[in-house]
Amino acid sequence: MRSFIVVLIVVAGLGGAAYVVLGGGESAQPSGAASQVRPGVPVEMAEVATRPFVEQEVAIGSLASDEAVIIRSEIAGRIDRIWFEEGQRVESGQRLVTIDDSIYRAEFDQADARLKLSRANYDRAVDLQERGAGTQRALDEAASKLQEDQATLDLARARLERTEIASPFAGVIGIRRVSPGDYIMAGQEIVNLEAIDPIKVNFGLPEMLLSAVEVGQSIKVSVDAFPGEVFDSFVYAINPRIDAAGRNVELRARIPNPDGRLRPGLFARVAIIFARFDEAIMVPERALVPIQDRQTVFVVEDGKVAIREVETGGRDGDMVQVTSGLEPGETIITGGQLKVREGVPVVDAARLSGPGA
Repeated sequence: MRSFIVVLIVVAGLGGAAYVVLGGGESAQPSGAASQVRPGVPVEMAEVATRPFVEQEVAIGSLASDEAVIIRSEIAGRIDRIWFEEGQRVESGQRLVTIDDSIYRAEFDQADARLKLSRANYDRAVDLQERGAGTQRALDEAASKLQEDQATLDLARARLERTEIASPFAGVIGIRRVSPGDYIMAGQEIVNLEAIDPIKVNFGLPEMLLSAVEVGQSIKVSVDAFPGEVFDSFVYAINPRIDAAGRNVELRARIPNPDGRLRPGLFARVAIIFARFDEAIMVPERALVPIQDRQTVFVVEDGKVAIREVETGGRDGDMVQVTSGLEPGETIITGGQLKVREGVPVVDAARLSGPGA
């Protein structure tokens, strides 16, 4: 029997596929566009590169005086004279306040007179004892009285000296709390004295960073009062005691402050530097995919996905340092990881949506 060949052409739109159906039970074969390979999954990609990186931790702190004290009187009395101007710089030992000394000078003179009499009585008792006309009891009583009056004179002298209040160190005088003629009690606040060149920086870090901090580490300090300025310094002291409430370790640094612009109490942001890298591999944080207890990155090798375990270091904003597992020039996936798995072909979504796509 003569066989027949039936040709069936199906056209679907402009890009329809043509199928040829052959008699005799032969299967249909695709032709034209239908024979093209299916493209990979579109994802976001980036090339691994290196750049300078400073590993650091930013902490909150405050500025404090290098030395600070509240000037107080050790004795009660009326203020006779104030020798300083508020806000003035003073030197160590400079006279600040004089308290009326009339009563204390009278007490000193009285004690001095008693001491002179006691010394004369003691000398007389010694002379009598040597001549055998005096008793040992009289000599002992005279010696005791002499020592007592000597102590009274020393006490009166100390009180008299405290009528002059001097600066314990060089610094800047604050706002006084008293006026000439005021009667003040012992321990009453007169004025504050601050040494602010250099000025201290107090800040804290989480206890987990204790092993990474050490004396001599560089820091960069910024304050809101002077935006855009950065003050360089270094850690000179670490508190051996960890704050039990906040679990922080307290650190301290000093900043030169010759012009006195920086003031105690200012809020400070402190960046403590742990390491510097000239060529660090930095990747976007979104490129990291945690798998169990590992950090991984999806690498594109020959157009397909390869999952690579990596080790990370410090952070700089939304960028993370990769210390091992990647090499410069490799291509990684930075978005769309949930759509792919290892071995799946991928394409750069940016190229598909770019001009001429």
